[in-house]
Amino acid sequence: MDHVPYMQAALELADEAAAAGEVPVGAVVVYDGRIVGRGFNQPIRAQDPTAHAEIVALREAARTLGNYRLTGAHLYVTVEPCLMCIGAAIHARVSTIVYGATEPRAGAVESSQRVWEHPSLNHRVTIVAGVLAGECRQRMRSFFLGRR
Repeated sequence: MDHVPYMQAALELADEAAAAGEVPVGAVVVYDGRIVGRGFNQPIRAQDPTAHAEIVALREAARTLGNYRLTGAHLYVTVEPCLMCIGAAIHARVSTIVYGATEPRAGAVESSQRVWEHPSLNHRVTIVAGVLAGECRQRMRSFFLGRR
């Protein structure tokens, strides 16, 4: 599976987040080769601490597919998911999580912890890291440099 086009779609959503003054993270959910959910960070705009890109995309995908279980779906996100987002993906039974840049402080896939490997979980997810990592990282750097 070619991950690049889907990560590029997530990057476009990250740009929407940045334009709205939100941290530039974008996410898409892909099922059977088509995007069924899209999201970008919007906790400030939505006044919702759970409105991370991944959560927004997972919610839309569940509505699109008519099922809260997203078995067989792939979640693409520009930045390594946090604890909340990896948990939501696991509960949704997402098959694969693909991300671009690592997130040293809050990343729960490899940076601060490896939640998806916890032995008590009843679902295993495949992880693909580093897809368009440079472009994803640059979005974050540019955003935060502009805020300083």
